Amino acid sequence: MSYPEISRLKCNPNLEDQFLLRQNVIYTDREGEPQKLTLILPWSVDVSNLPDEKLPLLVFVQGSGWTTPNFDFEIPQLAQFAHAGYVVATVGHRDHSKGNPFPAYLQDVKCAIRYLRKNAENYHLDPERVVIWGTSSGGNTALLVALTADDPRYETPEYAGFSDKVNAAVSCFGPTDMEALAEPLKHLPEYAMMAVSLSGSADLATCEAVLKEMSPINHVEEGKEYPPILLLNGTADETVREDQLVSMYHRLLDCGAKAEAYLVEGAVHEGNFWSREVREIILEFLKRNQ
Repeated sequence: MSYPEISRLKCNPNLEDQFLLRQNVIYTDREGEPQKLTLILPWSVDVSNLPDEKLPLLVFVQGSGWTTPNFDFEIPQLAQFAHAGYVVATVGHRDHSKGNPFPAYLQDVKCAIRYLRKNAENYHLDPERVVIWGTSSGGNTALLVALTADDPRYETPEYAGFSDKVNAAVSCFGPTDMEALAEPLKHLPEYAMMAVSLSGSADLATCEAVLKEMSPINHVEEGKEYPPILLLNGTADETVREDQLVSMYHRLLDCGAKAEAYLVEGAVHEGNFWSREVREIILEFLKRNQ
């Protein structure tokens, strides 16, 4: 009997486009309060004698109302960015509701970036190509990281000598003006609880000063250089309204910064905001500016 010839396929000697999930990576144990991140890494990090290709790093901060982020929420979507050529890190930070007022969350994310730069060789990442992306409170964090590069006010002692600056930043429905966001909520008891928790003080003037400092729009100055920034927001978002994007976008352009902005028609906070088109816009922006 004559059989059809069996086809042959090439193997993948460099393990290209193969990734692993490394969870519970502790990047700081400051004061006995460990902070963790999750990494999506190429298989090749665990194999010797392979070409050591350096990949750009995408740092992601999941929205959580500045409490403890859910690392798993965006992992399936973040995996798509790994397959597009990034080492991906989704980063945790201290929780303001557990006695960690601002700038704890910002300090921690900056610390995580310095940790990743210090360990660039171990993770096959290029320390010169680092971008950050966040959603909601994570979008607020991403903007603050981009606008306050290597600012000593937000540094912690770990990994001295390594920079926390980024090449580009993306904010999806991130609060940009905390004072404007809080204004219609001031009569609610939840507002006072949140303001006190974020500021670490019951003093009204202190609360307002912290909200002002938490606002990325207040960190944009004329004549300073900032990395390119991409802003996205849903038009039906009742948590972070589209005017937060508009005012930030105008402020960046007025000060000579590079910025792009998109409004997603009918999109709420999370949920129907996400689409293939949105992810492609984010990826294209990052690749242009990494």
